[in-house]
Amino acid sequence: MHICFVTNGDLNAALPEGALVAAPLSCLGEVSYERELKGETSLFETVALRSKTLRCTLVCGCDTDACGLKRKSVVVAERGRLLGVSDLTNRLDGSEHGAGAGVKVYETMSGRIGVVVGEDLLFPKVIETLSLSGADLALCLFEELTEGLELTLIRAQAFFYGLPVALCAAGYAAVADPQGRLAFASPAPVSAFTIPKEREYRLVETRRPLVFRKKREF
Repeated sequence: MHICFVTNGDLNAALPEGALVAAPLSCLGEVSYERELKGETSLFETVALRSKTLRCTLVCGCDTDACGLKRKSVVVAERGRLLGVSDLTNRLDGSEHGAGAGVKVYETMSGRIGVVVGEDLLFPKVIETLSLSGADLALCLFEELTEGLELTLIRAQAFFYGLPVALCAAGYAAVADPQGRLAFASPAPVSAFTIPKEREYRLVETRRPLVFRKKREF
């Protein structure tokens, strides 16, 4: 799986065709569903058309406004078709952004892509759900990184849940492999990395004390 990171959000840059292209949460700015439907703006259409030009899968971030309810969101388009929009599912205290419902795995020409939106990376259940849903890759779009916390999280969760985790933020991109190693990292505005498609399954046995109630006899 070949993935291209555009960490400055410039979708008009020279990008490879046929790849999975990721841009950070700040890429599109704010998108109003109402204005999009009225034809006053065409940001979603721009993303779809760019994915058609590049013959690629394009994943980029934005803030969405649905009748005053603001969310952090990620738009996924492939070869001219809008596949869907994923929202942040866990709202942090004090944030102006609301929480959406459910996480999504997208069937793309590059494979099954599970999308992680912003601070959802702080909640391990999100990537665990994507892994159990058969995602080949968990792709997290972020804003600006803190002092290494996000890199630690992608390495840990890639190891715990057995799938590669890619991170695309403003000014930085990274990939952690299922062994928990940082396989790729770059501060370049445009960078690329090829992620091997591999999932390894093991049978895990656990022992725990349980109490079973006897069936009633009538």
